[in-house]
Amino acid sequence: MLKLTCPWRTSRRSALAWVLDQRDWIEAQVSKVKPAEPFVEGALIPIEGREVRISWREDWPRGPQLAGDELRCGGPRAGIERRIESFLRRRARDVMSKDIAEYAAAAGATPRSVTVGDAASRWGSCSSQGRIRMSWRLILAPLEVRRYVAAHEVAHLVHLNHGPEFKALEVRLFGPGVSLAKAQLRSIGPRLRRIGLRR
Repeated sequence: MLKLTCPWRTSRRSALAWVLDQRDWIEAQVSKVKPAEPFVEGALIPIEGREVRISWREDWPRGPQLAGDELRCGGPRAGIERRIESFLRRRARDVMSKDIAEYAAAAGATPRSVTVGDAASRWGSCSSQGRIRMSWRLILAPLEVRRYVAAHEVAHLVHLNHGPEFKALEVRLFGPGVSLAKAQLRSIGPRLRRIGLRR
């Protein structure tokens, strides 16, 4: 889907004329977009950085379960996508709550709450009230990437900026490899955002 935004005073006619003038560039950009990776039987998805295959049999339990290199889901085929996403969101909340608690204890800070969501442009956030929100999609990422984001947000409990004291605390909490984890997230992030989307 392509979305055009422009200043509110722009006429529809001039906006569409601009789009037509940019058609070649737009088509080139759209051709680079990789397809969605829905939660369907046979699909390979990463969970904590390890590729697992989605398997379905009607006689298996409805709730998804990890079994080796398989994510098994049973019950009716209809609703499998919703059940898998719910499973991943619960797992993300449980695992990331522990990550946050560990880093918060090391920082001498206490978050008011830890929740998971699916923000389009942010992997995590920390409000001035101490509420930490993490993307559930980080449960798909390797451990060091997920824990880097957790350390980053906990550092914001103490410093609501990206100044030198913040960066020093981030490194103290996460350890060496902050730049590497950040680069890895930039590299795999586009795929993580495609996983679970419908075609």
